[in-house]
Amino acid sequence: MNKQITELIGTYFLVLTIGLTAMTGTPLAPLAIGGMLMVMVYMGGPVSGAHYNPAITLAALIRKKIDGKGALAYMLFQVIGAFLAALTVYLVNHRSMGGPSPAPGFQYQLKPLLLEMIFTFGLALVVMNVAMTKKSAGNNYFGLAIGFTVAASAFAAGPYSGGGFNPAVATGPAILDAILGGNAISNLWIYLIGPFAGASLATVAFKMMNPDE
Repeated sequence: MNKQITELIGTYFLVLTIGLTAMTGTPLAPLAIGGMLMVMVYMGGPVSGAHYNPAITLAALIRKKIDGKGALAYMLFQVIGAFLAALTVYLVNHRSMGGPSPAPGFQYQLKPLLLEMIFTFGLALVVMNVAMTKKSAGNNYFGLAIGFTVAASAFAAGPYSGGGFNPAVATGPAILDAILGGNAISNLWIYLIGPFAGASLATVAFKMMNPDE
């Protein structure tokens, strides 16, 4: 249970940072989000591997770094953490954070889906290479690499796709939004299919890059 609780806490602080910075319109929100992810990765890495993202957990499952039962438990606790974070944002601001959504003009196109897939591919590839290989074992830069990947991805793709790259980031807030009568859940498919597809493709690229793993 210690691993699942770690996943819940890390995902909670990630989504809480996303929600609070979104509510205030902070221009440098991606840096705050990437920074929070970085410290949470350092915090939870030695305990659970610090996935905080069902897409990363899927990549770990495909690479047999976690079994099916463990992966489902991780994903469940990640979504619970995201839901609790969205609830906290609601209690602070009295309105739903709603989760990521495509920018105006992109709602009915496949471009947001493509960007979510591409940047989650990049994120999963970074995570696997800095935190899931024998060659990188014991390094002290894995948190920086993962945090800055998310920050850069949010700056680049966020204005188009909403910058999810994480099914829990979308699912937890969307569930709360639906309970409150919102329609954020209508976009959820983008943030499930895109990241899961990107992470799956990243495992193929990783194997090609690391045939000895």
